[in-house]
Amino acid sequence: MADLPVSQGRVSSGLLRRTPAIAGVVGVLTMIALLLTADALHHQLGTSSWLQALWSPDTTDMRQMIVHFSQLPRITVALLCGAALGLVGCVLQQVLRNPLAEPTTLGISAGAQLAITIATLYAPSLLIYGPVWPALVGALIAAGLVFGLAAGRGFSPLALILAGLVVSLCCDAFASVMILFNHSFLRGLFMWSSGNLGQNDWSAVYLLLPSLLIVGALIAPLSRALTLFELNDHNAQSVGGSPSTLRVLTLLLCVILAAITVASVGVIGFIGLAAPNLARLLGARRFQSRLIWAPLLGAALLWLADALVVRIPAGYHEVPTGTATALLGVPLLLWLLPKLRPSNVAQPQATGKQRSLAGRQANWLIVGCLTLLAAALVGALLFGQGPDGWHLSTGEQLQRLLPLRGPRVLAALAAGAMLAAAGCLIQRLTHNAMASPEIIGVSSGAAFGVIVLAFLATDPTRSGQLLSGSLGAMAVMLGLFALERRSPLAAERLILAGIALSTLFGVLVAVLMAVGDPRMSGLLTWLAGSTYQVSPSEAGFALLVMALLLACLPFSTRWLALLHLGAPQAQALGLEVKRARGSLLILIALLSGAATLIVGPLSFVGLMAPHMARLLGFRRPGGQLAAAVVIGALLMVLADWLGRNLIYPFQIPAGLVATAIGCPYFMWLLRRSTT
Repeated sequence: MADLPVSQGRVSSGLLRRTPAIAGVVGVLTMIALLLTADALHHQLGTSSWLQALWSPDTTDMRQMIVHFSQLPRITVALLCGAALGLVGCVLQQVLRNPLAEPTTLGISAGAQLAITIATLYAPSLLIYGPVWPALVGALIAAGLVFGLAAGRGFSPLALILAGLVVSLCCDAFASVMILFNHSFLRGLFMWSSGNLGQNDWSAVYLLLPSLLIVGALIAPLSRALTLFELNDHNAQSVGGSPSTLRVLTLLLCVILAAITVASVGVIGFIGLAAPNLARLLGARRFQSRLIWAPLLGAALLWLADALVVRIPAGYHEVPTGTATALLGVPLLLWLLPKLRPSNVAQPQATGKQRSLAGRQANWLIVGCLTLLAAALVGALLFGQGPDGWHLSTGEQLQRLLPLRGPRVLAALAAGAMLAAAGCLIQRLTHNAMASPEIIGVSSGAAFGVIVLAFLATDPTRSGQLLSGSLGAMAVMLGLFALERRSPLAAERLILAGIALSTLFGVLVAVLMAVGDPRMSGLLTWLAGSTYQVSPSEAGFALLVMALLLACLPFSTRWLALLHLGAPQAQALGLEVKRARGSLLILIALLSGAATLIVGPLSFVGLMAPHMARLLGFRRPGGQLAAAVVIGALLMVLADWLGRNLIYPFQIPAGLVATAIGCPYFMWLLRRSTT
């Protein structure tokens, strides 16, 4: 962290010394973007009519009209949005003392996008005056949730980013439900909200330009006061500052400008992350200099990214610019993770008052959980909604419904059990009570492996999908362990790295969705975690895979118990640590890949089930694994049943039902760990 400036002269001399490097980078980025844009305009219009198209286009010349009302506003919007995001990111990183802070990583953009989606579907009258007000309300609510979750840890960098990414996951999950049921209606909104800079007039410019000028004019006089955040709050107060009031004021300005940006062009990811950090790397150590150069870098970066997107071959012009910026931003996020300071608050651990269950108590509790699971299975098969309301199916009616309900219920059971087992193994292997296949990106890696196979093979088999999904899950786990080897990751950093990988896979899926490939429409329901397409043979395959993989769990309990002591101690007790970790890694990948085939990449059962087992008193590896498997199966069977009956005759995928429960649970868990 840089020291406070001693004098204005030293600040100015430092800025002048470092200006050539930053100015050179900004100049190069701008020149490349300008050349790409000039080439595109030349192919569109030719050089002779440029000035006329800029000031007074010929209304009889469609090419001039397109340049004046579409291409020129698009360039201007890219510059304004890039500058706004660079400014917001710079201020957020300074105020929160966090190099990863920006609207996307803090959940502000996701909250604004979800609010616009809700207003579009259920309250379109709110959009009469544009999407700014719904976006502002959504951004403020999301920001309130994030700061509320992180307040218990004193707004530590890791806690803020973790809370922001969890809120983003929650908003994305609820948005996925709406997109699933209104896919054709929301397709345009989906593409726009992914960061599409395409324009039909100058209205977005008229909104963004005054907003950027006003917020910039309000922040500029505060720049010297904001340097106090380079100290901690106690030291800032000792020199006469009021950090709490200043933080609230500047955060409010940042949320407003970020919401206006989302309302104008959708979610543009990671520009606010990249621009301030690049400015710092290029020598802008002082906040005042970053406040100047970050918006300029943001404008140049977004203009260049959009110029490259426009150059994509014809037929794929609908790829949103936001997806391109996210592809660049996720590697930057992973690179910055080791630079974060760990939180001072430990992960939730068992206290002295929480004793492990005795053997007989544990056995009876497992029997009780199995009884509940059996009752849930019977209820899911026999009880549900129909055209005449709720009813209990018997006799001939049951014979007709059983072939429809049975495969779904059994597939949900298998998926829940495998996710719970994978989550329990991950939590014990990483010593992280908040890890799970969904949280650290293993499920997303498995889903991406299946998607890649769908594009490479004309008719992929279930065994091929299992292999590709397992390879994708294993790739994520190997990536996480490689990051840990390079720079040991704290528990929260591991979660952040996994969520960053999930974001990367999500962006790649969004690209495929945006280009309109027909194969993605068939995968949309599966990505949401639906079981209604599961056939009896597929359900049997899922149960067989579950039985084979769960049969390996008893052999892992000794490894888990020894690895919990630490690698040196485990090695001293005769355990081959590398072989044990490698075997557990393969088992986790297979469990996650097989479960993802059934319920998609996001359900949070892998997080909830091990925690519930621990809350019931199962502390030892064998007991926790057994209880988690039963609880996970129970949770997913109930989620599938709720999805079938909550809004009958429509259905909500079981994975999304579990996600709707799991996101608030994870927020509660994060909040509980701070108190």
